[in-house]
Amino acid sequence: MNLQKNIKKIAQDVLINESRAIENLTNFIDNQFEACVREIYSAKGRVVITGIGKSAIIANKIVATLNSTGTPSLFMHAADAIHGDLGMIQKDDIVICISKSGNTPEIKVLVPLLKRRGSKLVALVSNTNSYLAQQADFVLNATIAEEACPHNLAPTTSTTVHVAMGDALAVCLLELRNFTSSDFALYHPGGSLGKQLYLKVSDIYTHNQLPMVGPDTPIKDVILEISSKRLGCTSVVDGNKNLLGIITDGDLRRSLQKDIHLEKSKASDIMSRSPRKIEKDELAVKALHIMQENSITQLVAMDGDKIAGFVHLHDLLKEGIV
Repeated sequence: MNLQKNIKKIAQDVLINESRAIENLTNFIDNQFEACVREIYSAKGRVVITGIGKSAIIANKIVATLNSTGTPSLFMHAADAIHGDLGMIQKDDIVICISKSGNTPEIKVLVPLLKRRGSKLVALVSNTNSYLAQQADFVLNATIAEEACPHNLAPTTSTTVHVAMGDALAVCLLELRNFTSSDFALYHPGGSLGKQLYLKVSDIYTHNQLPMVGPDTPIKDVILEISSKRLGCTSVVDGNKNLLGIITDGDLRRSLQKDIHLEKSKASDIMSRSPRKIEKDELAVKALHIMQENSITQLVAMDGDKIAGFVHLHDLLKEGIV
């Protein structure tokens, strides 16, 4: 082991090599790429992506990206395809075959079988003169100058550009489908990302008690209401539950600092008359943004002119929104 080698320089060279290769891909986004995207968009079937070795791993990643952005896709291992998995390909499916060389034995066996079935074939290759490229209906050119490996052997830059080309393909299809954040939420219901896209304010405030006092409520009773409901605040409402303002722990502290005689005061004397509010049907992540922008920890949830509840920062933390 040679510990004298410049590790930082080696890493930087790898990243520069791969970034330049990705940038060079822009030269290969041509009419054939556009035609391929439109063919996939208008297809009645699915996208079947195949490959072998490292290309199979890349194929799985592209399949996952396409599925999550509205293009039904599945993975078929090139070696397994010739041992029965060809049966997963349906009449109207489009097959994308990923291969750096385009000349591997498995690919040469698989391609004629795909052509015989009448499947549209897309070649994602780094060798446009290869057998695969010559047989394909569409060629996605991912040519590279060299691998980042010093021996120009280990798949590094080639696999990186294949992933990038797959991303370009997926995003083009996403745009054509007018795929929205709401659509994205349907495919990502789990985890914090999913919750940011579908969890509403009304899904959260119902778990909290609703502290509520009238404008003439003595401050002592205001404090008891805040303490009993454990949200650090209370709403101040009229007889029809229309919101007049809120009182927070901070409002109480500031009143003490101003030497206001709390024992002689009532709720309307110290309430904040223009509290930050949010409609109950808004996304919870919007509530988080309002809290962050205004440096507050609770927000009034409204149902029109009437108060519906309170959303606290702790609620959003508990849901994993933050």
